[in-house]
Amino acid sequence: MDRRRPAGQLRFLGYLATWRMREVPAVEDPVVNARLGAAHPLARHIGDFLTDLGNANASAQTIRAYRGDLVQFAAHHDGEVGDLSAVPVRAYLAGIAGLAPSTRMRKRAAVASFCKWAVRHDLLGANPMDKIDTVKVPKSLPRPAPAADIAKVLGTICSRRPRKDVPLDRLRDRVLFETAYVCGARASEACGLYVEDLDLRLDDEHVRIHGKGGSIRTVLLDDRGHVALIKLYLARTGYTSGPLFRATINGSGGPLSYDAAHHRWQGYCGDAGVDIGIHQLRHAHATELINSGVSIEAARRRLGHSSAETTQLYALLDDKVADAEIRAARRRRDRPGRLPERGT
Repeated sequence: MDRRRPAGQLRFLGYLATWRMREVPAVEDPVVNARLGAAHPLARHIGDFLTDLGNANASAQTIRAYRGDLVQFAAHHDGEVGDLSAVPVRAYLAGIAGLAPSTRMRKRAAVASFCKWAVRHDLLGANPMDKIDTVKVPKSLPRPAPAADIAKVLGTICSRRPRKDVPLDRLRDRVLFETAYVCGARASEACGLYVEDLDLRLDDEHVRIHGKGGSIRTVLLDDRGHVALIKLYLARTGYTSGPLFRATINGSGGPLSYDAAHHRWQGYCGDAGVDIGIHQLRHAHATELINSGVSIEAARRRLGHSSAETTQLYALLDDKVADAEIRAARRRRDRPGRLPERGT
């Protein structure tokens, strides 16, 4: 029996082998190359990894954080990716031991994700992260900002009824940060809003927010004053489509970056004389929801939490609803002339 392959099949296998051996063009990341140098053995692979993250719909904030973490890690390993071991990982983690546990956990996660990607692409034989313990982060409660302090910062930017001579970038910032606050949106989510995400039909105003992992949620705009401010902003800018909050320095008309928004928020807080992190706007809204009696599930959906456990943390804060119920119960108990209950 002739076991030789047909000539056509042999030609196909030869083509397949050549295709597999072809040199895949590197995806260069200009930031990585600028900080590491294009000749660094890990530069190309970090660029490919970040490109794959983007193709997998990872947020720009995640990609930015992972880029910085991996560039920092690469200082501890100047060999090929296939030579990665637990030694440089331990050295990297030891060098950041003084940082907050949550920060160290994120940096470890960046290296772990990169190593897992390298194993999957046959660039690394074994994952060195299997030998590295995870970073335990103590559970902590969110820190919502007082409503009065938030109002003070927003008022520093401009009034809810701004004069006609208010610069457009300040009006933009007022609408941006107020949107993050009244919608409980992450700052990055607010920066990424488009005009098309708004539905301003009378008595049914909503905004569509694009969250983590490609999730989309629709949030009710139930503050009439805020809706009026959005309409004023759209009228003054003339925007009918595209990014809602646009950068003004680079002239590209692209969305305002998270870094730029964060920097501007810090400046306004300094002018107002208060210290509020930009993410505390979201915490404040979440706490107000729970304190007003909104159910955990309804708050979870509005905030875009994947788990109700995260939302439940806000119920552990200064719960004014629970405090009011306890005070009322005590007043009823201590009412003069009230007979003690049987068995007490």
